[in-house]
Amino acid sequence: MKNFALIGAAGYIAPRHMKAIQETGNRLVAAMDKFDSVGVLDSYFPEADFFTEFERFERHLEKLRRQEAAVDYLSVCSPNYLHDSHIRFGLKMDADVICEKPLVLNPWNLDALQETERETGRKVFTILQLRHHPAIMALREKVAQSDRIHDVDLTYITARGHWYHSSWKGDESKSGGIATNIGIHFFDMLLWIFGGLKQNILHLHTHDRAAGYLELEKARVRWFLSIDAKSLPQAATKSGKSIYRSITVDSEALEFSEGFTDLHTESYRQILDGKGYGLDAARGSLELTYAIRNQPVSRRSGTPHPFF
Repeated sequence: MKNFALIGAAGYIAPRHMKAIQETGNRLVAAMDKFDSVGVLDSYFPEADFFTEFERFERHLEKLRRQEAAVDYLSVCSPNYLHDSHIRFGLKMDADVICEKPLVLNPWNLDALQETERETGRKVFTILQLRHHPAIMALREKVAQSDRIHDVDLTYITARGHWYHSSWKGDESKSGGIATNIGIHFFDMLLWIFGGLKQNILHLHTHDRAAGYLELEKARVRWFLSIDAKSLPQAATKSGKSIYRSITVDSEALEFSEGFTDLHTESYRQILDGKGYGLDAARGSLELTYAIRNQPVSRRSGTPHPFF
C-alpha cells in the first residue's frame, strides 16, 4: 500500500484521482486546496489530513518523511498554470508525481522537469486516459496495419456558463486557452493513433471556440472545439444535453462514450505497475497546443470543419 498526497482536492477532476487511489488499494494521507469545499473526501478518505495553506501542507509532508511515513506519490489536480511548480515540489519532496493534463503549458517546461527528474531520481507521470480506452486502442492497432491516409473529423462541444470566463479557466495565461484546457486529450489521442504532425492550420481561435486542420502521418483531421452552448447541434439541445462528442474516421463514427470517465483507475494501475506515461509522452500534444495558442488564423488553406 502506497501513501498518496493530493494538491487540488476541491477541483472538478480530483474525485477521479481519489477513486483511482482507492480502487488501486492505496491510501490518501494528505490533501491540499485553498478552497475548503472538499466534502468529497468523506466518500473516499475521511481520515486524510486536509490543508488550505500550502506552507502547512508542505510542513506536514516533511514531518511524515521524518517519521518514515513519507508520501510515495503526489497527485496534482491544481489549475494548469500551477502544475509545473507543484510537480517540482513533489519531486523535491522525494515523491513520484502523477499530474493531470495539460502536464505543463509550455513545451520547454518539460526540459526543466526532466532535469529535476535526473537530480531527484523521481519520475513524473501524466494522465493520458484515452490511450487506455479499448475502442481507441483497437483503432490504433488497425491504423498501424494499414498504409492508408484516413479522413478524421473531431468535434467536441462542452457548454460552459458565465462562471467559466471569470475563473482561471477563462484566462488563457493560466489555462492555456480552449485548445489546451479542453482539447489536449483529444489531440494526444490523434497523435498517438495517426502519428506525428506534418501540417497545422488554424481556422478559428476565440475565447470560446477554436477550429483547424491537421495533417498527420496517417490522417487528415478537421477539428472543432467549443464551450459555447450555441455551438451544440439541434439533436443535442432537443435531448437536453450540454455535451456533444464526435469522432468520425472515414465517415464512420468511433464509439467511445462508454467508459470515457472511468479510465483514471486504469491509468493509475499502469503507473503503479511501472508502465505509466512520462514526460516524453506528453510532448507532442503540448507542442501542438502551444502552436495553436500562438499561431495566426489562416482561412485560405486547409479543409474547414463542417461546424466552422
